[in-house]
Amino acid sequence: MNKALVLHGPNLNLLGTRQPEIYGFESLDDINNSLYEKAAVNGWDIRARQSNHEGELIDLIQAARLDGTAAIIINPAAYTHTSVAILDALNAFEGTVIEVHLSNVHKRESFRHHSYVSLRADGVIAGLGGQGYLAALDAVIKAASKS
Repeated sequence: MNKALVLHGPNLNLLGTRQPEIYGFESLDDINNSLYEKAAVNGWDIRARQSNHEGELIDLIQAARLDGTAAIIINPAAYTHTSVAILDALNAFEGTVIEVHLSNVHKRESFRHHSYVSLRADGVIAGLGGQGYLAALDAVIKAASKS
């Protein structure tokens, strides 16, 4: 069975209640449950984790290098714009990496227009809300079927 790791960065545990006009009304559990369902139908094992701590996200990325994980879907949230450390960890991961953002970061403050993670990502999805995660999973499944 193919394995994917879904990482949700800081403050995403507040989805559905934090600035829903920007991030929507779906909770993190809603998004993860949709991913689990889609993954199961397609023969994939999904592990979803959220952390407000940069080091914990890095530890999860490093562990994925060794446990047979084929892909990482990551919404680094605010770490997108600040974390060279997450970029370095992703650069050490050999599988597919898809970066996801709920909002269209290019319609927001200028500091959100830069992403360190994009330097490693095989694809970037922004502005589709929770559907962006499902689109990322579709891309991961398609990439794996070609290899």
